[in-house]
Amino acid sequence: MHEKPTIDASSSVFSHVLSSVREYIVQGHIRGGERVPERQLCEMLGVSRTPMREALKALASEGLVELLPNRGARVRQLGRTEIRELFEILAGIESLAGRLAAERMGEKQLSTVETLHLQMYQAYLKRDLGGYFRINQQIHGLIVEASDNALLGAVYRSYTQRLAPFRYAANTDVYGERWGDAMREHEEMLDLLRRGDGPGLADVMYRHLIHKSDTVLARMDEVGEGGLEPIADRTAIGAP
Repeated sequence: MHEKPTIDASSSVFSHVLSSVREYIVQGHIRGGERVPERQLCEMLGVSRTPMREALKALASEGLVELLPNRGARVRQLGRTEIRELFEILAGIESLAGRLAAERMGEKQLSTVETLHLQMYQAYLKRDLGGYFRINQQIHGLIVEASDNALLGAVYRSYTQRLAPFRYAANTDVYGERWGDAMREHEEMLDLLRRGDGPGLADVMYRHLIHKSDTVLARMDEVGEGGLEPIADRTAIGAP
């Protein structure tokens, strides 16, 4: 059982620390298996240890970190088999969500997805991977939300954060043309949403996740199961 955060989750300080540290991990600043540098992160964010420790409890519940008794926390390290299995599960979840969303998505939700898609494309053109990924995850989340299935949404949330660092890394230039392929798949997803083609969208969303899995696993075959290399400045962290 993961220890639950004990401070108000609506606290602006807690929310800022949680989102900043999550993004720091997802962007590859800390390798899987490495200790989370709590003191350094507190200094970067200008906060005390209390909200930092509460944020780490929340990240442990998401599966991104592991809490170590009296020794802080470390980023959870996933092996090749676990990554493949998690991607397969998430691909199935998003495939079902896409099928349902194509049938149930309202005009307002579709308009929001279209707006976000344009913003994501602009981020892609600017090679703004951080911005691209944040918007990308919003789009995937909205599709799951539009499935109008609360249980499916809960299962999705329980898996998606655990794979977030690998989904992020799969779009970097380290992985060749994968980022461009992902953008083209999103163009196809939007077209299928507009046409209400549930089976078609289900197929594309499944392939979209499996392609990411293939990319990540191929890279892991090159560098070993010790994890993917950091892909950003390890001293930087998101501003408030």
